[in-house]
Amino acid sequence: MQVTTVGLDLAKTIFHVHGVTEDGQVAFNRPLRRSQVLAFFQRLAPCLVGIEACASSHHRGRELSRLGHTVRLMPPMYVKPYVKRGKFDAVDAEAICEAVTRPTMRFVEIKSEEQQALLSLHRARDFVVRQSTQLINMLRSLAAEFGIVLARGVARAIDFAKGITEGGHTAQPFQRWQGTIGQDHQDGRPVSAAAHRGRHDVSRPTGRQSPPPWLADLLQRKPARLATVAMANKTARIMWAVLTKNEPYRPHAAWSK
Repeated sequence: MQVTTVGLDLAKTIFHVHGVTEDGQVAFNRPLRRSQVLAFFQRLAPCLVGIEACASSHHRGRELSRLGHTVRLMPPMYVKPYVKRGKFDAVDAEAICEAVTRPTMRFVEIKSEEQQALLSLHRARDFVVRQSTQLINMLRSLAAEFGIVLARGVARAIDFAKGITEGGHTAQPFQRWQGTIGQDHQDGRPVSAAAHRGRHDVSRPTGRQSPPPWLADLLQRKPARLATVAMANKTARIMWAVLTKNEPYRPHAAWSK
């Protein structure tokens, strides 16, 4: 019984596959653990595989394409009309299997690892910029409650916050702030540092800036694109460590290795 089309429903741990033959007969509808997926498709003759475009779909698409299968990614909103009953993994896999054969279906091109690395960098930068903007807007609105208008620009907001933590403001409201946000300011430094680093590529320093030793060493062995992704990954891990361990940010320790 030759399987011609398979719908693969992705998940974190348990995946689901639905396969049909050329005449539309159901060949299988079963769950697979993540570790079983590649081995399962290795045993199948090359066929059409449909996957919803979501997290890990491009990775799975590349893997299955290397096995000789024809993989098509589809936006989830275009697959939804083919779901016949309640949302279950088995039902979703069946809907994917049917949707991928429709002649009017729209597909998403499978991205290469290089393309995804670049997109990941842009997403990391976008996240840092959005977080920085939110923090600055909050600070500006709090200051406005006391009749203080902050000048536009990141540098002015940082100078204002620094003045508060170092006791530079004598107004009573800010004297109260000075005793309560000192540690918060320390914890928030990775966000500010990441925001500044997000404005340019650290692997291409300008002016008096220079990459940390670990990054300089990496640049000698790897392309700048990979070094930039490594920098973004390290920044994210620094932020996670500070926020979860409630420890002050130590830039020399964080960026020296």
